[in-house]
Amino acid sequence: GFPRTLGQAQALDRICELDLVISLNIPFETLKDRLSARWVHPASGRVYNMDFNPPHVQGVDDLTGEPLVQQEDDKPEAVAARLRKYKDAAKPVIELYKSRGILHSFSGTETNKIWPYVCTLLSSKIPPLLSDEEN
Repeated sequence: GFPRTLGQAQALDRICELDLVISLNIPFETLKDRLSARWVHPASGRVYNMDFNPPHVQGVDDLTGEPLVQQEDDKPEAVAARLRKYKDAAKPVIELYKSRGILHSFSGTETNKIWPYVCTLLSSKIPPLLSDEEN
């Protein structure tokens, strides 16, 4: 997400005024598992996830048959360290937006269960677009 640090939030404040911030609270283990399951085809940048978007043949790119690799920062130990660092850096950002009354937090582990709530919030804040015929 963005902003990830207080410095980024302050820089963002200088160019626009936010009236809504969404925070997705996903359990640490869920994030670690999902990110650690990511594998990439280096030549094309195609990304696979062994849990919900696996290649047809494990460890092999669907289109070229070339080997997939797991990037160093996607290995479980690195992911855990990244998540801890993010949590520490993001805490003051979350507190800033909470103190302004514009933070809306959603918790869960599945996109299809969280999205309806996010969509309802956004629909209540953003007026619907009218087609040319309706104008």
